[in-house]
Formats: sequence, structure tokens, C-alpha cells
Amino acid sequence: METIAAGADSAASAGLPGTGGEAAPLPPVRRIRRLAAAALVIAAGTALLATTGPARPALAAAGEMRWAYLPALVLLCILHFGCSAVALRAASGRPIPLYRTTLAQFTAAAANRVTPGGLGAAAVNTRYLVCRGLPLPRAAVVVAVVQVAGVPADLLLLCAVVGSGGGDGRIVDALGRHAAAVAGSVPPVPLAIAAGVLLAAAVPCGRRAARSAAAGRAVEGLTDLCRRPRALLVVLAGSAATTFTLGLAFALSVLAVPGTAAGPSDLLVLVAAYLVAAAAGSAVPAPGGIGSTEAALVAALIALGITAGPALHAVLLFRAVTFWAPVPLGLLAFRTLRR
Repeated sequence: METIAAGADSAASAGLPGTGGEAAPLPPVRRIRRLAAAALVIAAGTALLATTGPARPALAAAGEMRWAYLPALVLLCILHFGCSAVALRAASGRPIPLYRTTLAQFTAAAANRVTPGGLGAAAVNTRYLVCRGLPLPRAAVVVAVVQVAGVPADLLLLCAVVGSGGGDGRIVDALGRHAAAVAGSVPPVPLAIAAGVLLAAAVPCGRRAARSAAAGRAVEGLTDLCRRPRALLVVLAGSAATTFTLGLAFALSVLAVPGTAAGPSDLLVLVAAYLVAAAAGSAVPAPGGIGSTEAALVAALIALGITAGPALHAVLLFRAVTFWAPVPLGLLAFRTLRR
């Protein structure tokens, strides 16, 4: 998910100032500027790579793109951050202003572009809640709870999209073929040994994590949210809507590229492809999922029968609008929030 990111407890333990109900100031502008500079360097490197190799035909096809889809893409991107703000606001249990919470999501996105595992977004959202009057431990738990609630929300969304036809089930068939190919290429004995070693190491680590104070606070936060059914429903709906809007933006990006030969009837299958590919790309702990997400999205489109050039063109368009364009807006929003 390009949503309120995980890692709130890690962000809190990293030394975020402000305890109790103290309204600590937001991080200095200098730090955010450094994050912005790093993000721009990464963007420049991505653009340089995009001008060579297989991306060149995709860039050459930019003149043929259906630009009428661009306003809808921008609107969906803004709506994505609004849904994320709704989920955070409901989980906090405080009447924090929706407008400023949405601005905080833009700033969190900018910070998340250069930090792995969503730590930047978690730190920004935690600090924002502290500035709105929540104690630091509770603010960190709220951010973590929203991320945890996003997992079942996304699973339910995927089941709903696939169950509704998912574009005639092509994505399910493609996943089945790839899973069978991977399973056939892996020797069973070494795989079983590796799984046994990992399981033996994971069990004690899992027990220690379950007994930790952070896990206890997270469970307490989830229990508190479950005691508020209306807030829980809003958090789940907001998390699912956050992912669904990005899925729609990805589908429109594919429709905007004539070479994909996709039409409105392929909308559901493209959303399903995004949900699966985004989950696979987020499994790699890279800053903002750079590289892994693009590769997963292109692979998903190729699995649907779209050729590599138009598929890469659609993915570049999608990432440019929903991933890189919000960075300068996040920096402007930070200055507004700091005042």
C-alpha cells in the first residue's frame, strides 16, 4: 500500500521527541530538504535509466498517449491521500482536521520516498498526531494499528475484485501458471530443509516479539479500536479505498497507452493485477519500493498479454503521477503544517 506506512514503533524508538500530551514541533525544514534532495537524486537516476534500453520505445510513444486520462489520474492520486487521512483520523479517536491530516499524508509520502519499510511515513504521521495532542506512545500505536488494519482490508478488496470476475479470471490463471513454474524449478529437499531452519529460527523470535512491550501496546490499540465498531469500519473502508484508488489509477494509466490494447472491459483485471503486483513489490525492503514495484507491475501486465514496451510506458506514467508528483506537494504541505 502507498498508504500510512508500517514501522510506527520503530519510528518511536528511533528517538522522536515529545512525550505525553506535549505538542512537539515538526522536524526542522533542513531535514525535510535533505529528504527531498535524496528523492530528487533517485528520480533523476530513474529518469536516466528510463532513457536507455527497453524504456526508450515507451518514451517515444509518449506523444501518442491519451492525455485525456491525466486529470482523472491526478484526481485519484489526491483522493488516495484523502482516504488515507480518513483512516488515520478515525483510528486516532480525535476530531483532528481532515484537511491538515491530508496535508500530512503528502508530507509522509515525501519522507517515505527515501526510507525503507515505510519508516519515514510512520515517523511523520506519528509526529503529526503528537502535535495534535496525542501522547507519543499512543500516536505510534495508532499509526501501527492503521497499517495492521490495512492488511485484512486489502485482502478483502482483492477477494472482492477477483470474486467479481477480475476481468474473466486472467490474473488468477497467470498467477497459477507462474506459481506452478516456480514450484517445478525449486528442488523439494533443499526447500524443505531451508523452511525447517527458518521456522526453527522464527519461532523463538516470534515469541520474544509477542512478549515485548511494543506488541502489548499494539494489541491494546487494536482492542481499543475494536471497541469502537464505527471507527473500525471507517478505518477498514478507508484503507481499502486507499488501495482501490491506486488500483483505478493504475488501470487508467494502462488505458491511456494505446499500445496496450486495453479497454474499459479490462478495468477489473487491471485493478486485480495492481493489487497482486503491489503486494509482491512491497515485499522487497527498498525505499518506496523503487525498482521492485515497477518490475512487479510490468511483469503483471506482461502476464496479461501486454507487450513489454507499452507495459513499461503505462507503469512509468502511473509512477510519475502517483509516486513522484506528490513529493514537491509534500514539501509545501510540510511548511504549511510547520507554521
